[in-house]
Amino acid sequence: MTEEPSARVPPEGDIDYRLFIPFLAHVTLLQTLILVIRITTSYRAIELGLPVIWLGIIATGFAIIPVFTALQVGRWIDRGNDARAIWLGSALVFTACIGFWAWPRSAMHLLGFSVLLGFGHMFCMAGHQMLAARSGGKRSRETALGYYMVAASIGQGLGPFVVGWLGGAAALPPTGLLFAIGLAVAGASVIVAALIRPAAVKAQHHDGGDFIPIRQLLALRGFAAVMISSVVTITALDLLVIYLPALGAERHIASDHIGLLLTVRSVASLVSRAFYARLIFAIGRRPLTLTSMLGSAAGFLIVAALAAGDVRGSHLLGIRHGHRLDPDAFRRHVYRAA
Repeated sequence: MTEEPSARVPPEGDIDYRLFIPFLAHVTLLQTLILVIRITTSYRAIELGLPVIWLGIIATGFAIIPVFTALQVGRWIDRGNDARAIWLGSALVFTACIGFWAWPRSAMHLLGFSVLLGFGHMFCMAGHQMLAARSGGKRSRETALGYYMVAASIGQGLGPFVVGWLGGAAALPPTGLLFAIGLAVAGASVIVAALIRPAAVKAQHHDGGDFIPIRQLLALRGFAAVMISSVVTITALDLLVIYLPALGAERHIASDHIGLLLTVRSVASLVSRAFYARLIFAIGRRPLTLTSMLGSAAGFLIVAALAAGDVRGSHLLGIRHGHRLDPDAFRRHVYRAA
């Protein structure tokens, strides 16, 4: 694994904008619709009168089940299939959104469509991260990654904003309309995905023995610790996205307030990511990772302490500002280890 460069001056750019622009547009669309669908799914589960445990089961279907195929998907993408992964992922997401719009009738329907949505999201996210590296070239990889993170934050802010705007003062927003909007955005993402072209020279096929075993990856200095910390922080934030709508419905909090709170954390993420590249060059990856993790942990501690009372935007802002820098630093760690 290479060490961080001692130079703190960003290199000159070599971004492929014909690939970079549709890539960023797709990232924004995907993150918007994923947040719209996931928040709306929580509200729909409440409408159906499902026990709270079903929120966790549905979230598990989205996030955990696709993980069991992630290694095979990653190896397939490493063979030069990053654009194809986005095509396939967009088609799966679009299919799932059709299901959410047409048949959100029971817990099993929501679970099944969430699993399909999770597979589509996994393909797209894996493809996005490879495209961030490919579109930036060797000199602008850090810059491309920074723009990628900003685009993701914009989408993650637009999703809750749409839910809150359409929900207004009602404790439960119009789930049917929100699912329809998610379907429309998914259709747009399929069109944009078609504009993302594969690499001109496809990566050479490797036999199974040429791949680095997971044990060897985990043995890389710092890899396991950074990976575990990233998983923990992402999981904690995922719980916030899933259960905050349930908390709002239980306490008759207007859905626009819930949307505003979730938007606040995304705006904080946008600010963090906008300065991410500069912070990396200024203070280094490791200090930034540790500082962001401590900030995220402090924010969650405050929210947990106030769970019996009001949950205010300032607390969520602290969570988001710290949280987003941690998994983003993990992505950089993986790129440098590759």
